[in-house]
Amino acid sequence: MMKGNEIMAIRLPVLNTEGSYTVNPTKIIALGLNYREHIDESPSVNVKGVTRDIPKEPVLFPKTPNVLIPGGTPIVIPRFLKEYNFENMRVDYEAELAFFIRDRCKNVPASDAYDHILGFTCMNDVSQRNIQSGDLSGWFRGKSLDTFGPIGPVLVKTEDIREPQNLDIRCRLNGKVVQESNTRHMIFPITEIVAFISKNFTLMPGDLILTGTPAGVGPLKHGDMVEVEIDQIGRLTNPVREE
Repeated sequence: MMKGNEIMAIRLPVLNTEGSYTVNPTKIIALGLNYREHIDESPSVNVKGVTRDIPKEPVLFPKTPNVLIPGGTPIVIPRFLKEYNFENMRVDYEAELAFFIRDRCKNVPASDAYDHILGFTCMNDVSQRNIQSGDLSGWFRGKSLDTFGPIGPVLVKTEDIREPQNLDIRCRLNGKVVQESNTRHMIFPITEIVAFISKNFTLMPGDLILTGTPAGVGPLKHGDMVEVEIDQIGRLTNPVREE
């Protein structure tokens, strides 16, 4: 999290302990198109190259650490976006389950995946759709603008969470439920996500993985209040403002 010219550490309370966890990933790797119902709505989001086809392997993209903010901190829609004169400028919310990697690992078998997960939290994969669709390099910039990765409210250790692959997940916009699903509906489950990513990249302690969003994504505007809630973890709440 940036405060002026300084990088401020985010510390998440660790559920059922008096301790906290400092969020400091060497990389943030996210999944796109990991819920069937979100794939069905994706053409309406107007992201270049996205179809209703079910991916044959996880769709990966990066977010950068400057996106990270705790609950209560505003999601900021940057003023420079107005310079583009987009006909329909759109910044979207995306409720997601996220997890931290426990240790350095590579080529992890799916059967061992949970041994390498430290714990789980909520994230909002805020996305600038016009840039995401228009950039020749793909999704990178539209997913990595400052404040576009709210995280929290707590870290729940893997051993303290029951059935991570069966958690209700929802998003509220100004108090109205706009996304509601369950992590059992993921196309690629958590174990396969760890196996696939670790086959491609060496994972380091503290690396952060996002698991995809269900249907119901939609635009944010100045003055909104957006909440991501996941069973057994809690509710992550952030206001939205224009720069």
